[in-house]
Amino acid sequence: MTNQRLSHTGISASEREEQESSVRTVYLVRHCRATGGGPDAPLTEEGERQAQALADWFRDRGVRVRRIVSSPLTRAVQSATPLARWAGVPVETDERLRERVLCATPVPDWREPTIASFADPDLCLPGGESGRQAADRALAVLEGTLKQGTAREHSDGVVVLITHGQPLAQLLGRFDAAFGFDEWLALTNPDLYRLRFAAGETLRPERVWQT
Repeated sequence: MTNQRLSHTGISASEREEQESSVRTVYLVRHCRATGGGPDAPLTEEGERQAQALADWFRDRGVRVRRIVSSPLTRAVQSATPLARWAGVPVETDERLRERVLCATPVPDWREPTIASFADPDLCLPGGESGRQAADRALAVLEGTLKQGTAREHSDGVVVLITHGQPLAQLLGRFDAAFGFDEWLALTNPDLYRLRFAAGETLRPERVWQT
């Protein structure tokens, strides 16, 4: 966790900078705690509180949110809803942010093939998806939001993408080569990373969620 110095207004120095400069910012969110892993699994009561806390995180720091794009799975949309309500923007859904399917059928030990898939991004189990494929589709959403953002004033606010553990980890690995299996395993529900883009340069992803 990166500690941030907050001003008396509750806005950190880095967040004030992103609002007052040409830096474009995207926040990457792992959904809040859910009742299960099925597509229609809702948030738990704790997850609902976490979703409100997520919205409060942006509100308390005065971060202007101009767009929210979420996985269509219920637990992701419900994680986005309080933030969308506060920001006054709709929750857009995009299939490319859905969770990765490791294999079409349950595997006895998920750790071994998952570790292998981080070591070999092209490893694809029967009926499943490789890590590279999961990263590619999430990256396409990210790049699309950035292209749309070039037609807007940067002061219009930030973009928030809400996804799942595997796509998030695979995507973060594109910007930080050290992000692998252990880092994926350490992700929390929810989790929040900030990506900043300035003058053609992508700064290293920064974890900003407090647990």
